[in-house]
Amino acid sequence: MEKIKITGTDQIYEIQSIALTAAHVLQIVFVDALPPSWGEDLELYTAGDVLATTLSGWTTVYRIDGQTVYLSDDGSIYTPSADPEPVAPPEPYEPTLAELQASKKQEISTACEQEIYSGVDVTFADGSAEHFSLTEHDQLNLFGKQVQLAAGVEQLEYHSDGQACRYYSATDMQLIITAAMQFVSYHTTYCNAINMWILGCESTKELQAIYYGADIPEKYQSDVLKAYIALMKESVSDENAQVTE
Repeated sequence: MEKIKITGTDQIYEIQSIALTAAHVLQIVFVDALPPSWGEDLELYTAGDVLATTLSGWTTVYRIDGQTVYLSDDGSIYTPSADPEPVAPPEPYEPTLAELQASKKQEISTACEQEIYSGVDVTFADGSAEHFSLTEHDQLNLFGKQVQLAAGVEQLEYHSDGQACRYYSATDMQLIITAAMQFVSYHTTYCNAINMWILGCESTKELQAIYYGADIPEKYQSDVLKAYIALMKESVSDENAQVTE
């Protein structure tokens, strides 16, 4: 086992190892006792107590860790890393009223589109009723049927949801087209009024209360929407009167 002695002293210390751990740091692992002081050359002896070499300049205690001593030859000493400052979690982002309004308008637009696409029930002169979807493709088809009607076609091929294509009379086809156009126009008008309501909101609470199908405050109702609402109320009154007769 190797041994080490500080020049000018008589005490010899057994060591387990000695090695450079950095350009200016020497690590010495002692078996038992540590030298009480430093400051002279280090004499390194082999296991047979033969002087192997003398190490000069390692006079500064860089760090001591138990039985391990680190010396430096440039006067440097170990400085422990400072604990990092705790990082506070970021505050949850609070969207602005304008951002919430934009999001609400998108929500309403999607709901309006889905409502229109779901379609409308049409009651014919004979009392039968069928349901017709109104996707953009369906609306284009009905526009084409309107052109055929204007050209004087008496029978027009079309189909209701889930049914095979069949011929409709010009009268029935006009009922389908009229009902579809009114349905699309109403929901488009209603959606526009809700958007005006959204833009008029002055608080998040007021904005959160808005949903598709809600009763729109009168000050946000356009004349067109008011006319549709009056027409719908009149239609309900007529249906109720027919039931009671």
